[in-house]
Amino acid sequence: MTDLKAILLTGNPGCGKTTVIRRAVELLPGPVGGFYTQEIREGRTRKGFELVTLDGQRGVLAHVNITGPKRVGKYGVDVSVLDVLGVEAIERSTQERGVVVIDEIGPMEILSDRFRQAVLKALDSDAVVLGTIVKRSTRFTDRIKSMPGVTVLELRRGDQEAALSRVLALLQERFELDAEAGENGKSNRTRES
Repeated sequence: MTDLKAILLTGNPGCGKTTVIRRAVELLPGPVGGFYTQEIREGRTRKGFELVTLDGQRGVLAHVNITGPKRVGKYGVDVSVLDVLGVEAIERSTQERGVVVIDEIGPMEILSDRFRQAVLKALDSDAVVLGTIVKRSTRFTDRIKSMPGVTVLELRRGDQEAALSRVLALLQERFELDAEAGENGKSNRTRES
């Protein structure tokens, strides 16, 4: 079995990380679970971020109108949305031992202790994490980036097709090797179609 535990895309805001993740999810046979975040806009102005689970649940993760002590820049962060929707999506997907989508491991998300623990548990499981991670340095994200089995791909504007191809090739290699190991009695992990 390959040692791949995670494929994490990083890069500057707006370079297409979430786009690559969403396109990869469309192309992967199950089991795939987890969540992604998307901007909330009013006209041309970004007002916040919505968390969307792959099974369709939604909640406002951060918004300029959220008040309270948990803040990142101009956004108030509703950690309970992450704890209820995001963490539960990670935990369900980790148990299915498929691909766990985590978009994003960033400053807003790491405000949650439950989120940080769910990420570490997913990385220590038989599942593969496909996610995005903040480019700048934080203690938690630096720890994740340096873990054995974690592949970090830096994305730049215009690199989406190449990044998507690389992500899919890495996942295909991982799951083909896992299926072969299962056939030889070395693992009971197989890829569902």
